[in-house]
Amino acid sequence: MSLSVPDRLALSDLVHRYAAAVDDRDVETVIGLFAADGELILPEPPEMLTPARSHRGPDAIREALAAATSVGRTHHSIDSEVYTAGSNPDVAQGRIAATAHHFNRRSEGFTDLVWYLHYDDEYQRAEPGWVLSRRALTIDAIETRPTRRLR
Repeated sequence: MSLSVPDRLALSDLVHRYAAAVDDRDVETVIGLFAADGELILPEPPEMLTPARSHRGPDAIREALAAATSVGRTHHSIDSEVYTAGSNPDVAQGRIAATAHHFNRRSEGFTDLVWYLHYDDEYQRAEPGWVLSRRALTIDAIETRPTRRLR
């Protein structure tokens, strides 16, 4: 079974809306992109870079996103997207590579904490469209660099 072009476009839209909502600090929009019992599994950097802590349901996901909204600014770029059909037409999987910049003001100036990462996603078709049923974040590398300005 393969995914239709409209399904692939809808999944890509979902992935990009997630990134934009995180960058906009719009936690409620992010939560709306998950199934009611959706799960977000996050690492615990810098010690643990693989998925370590599960957050299931809107309240737990809201709490987990507090860390992302506490930095000065974020900027997520989607680098690649691969989608595969699931066991029935209403489920799919995705492997999403991304670069996430976390800009902060420090005593020595501005820094950009860069995560090179990937998401292993599971999606389900819901009303009105595709949602995340599970998203597991793995950080592949971390880099810190100086930044000149921050808006």
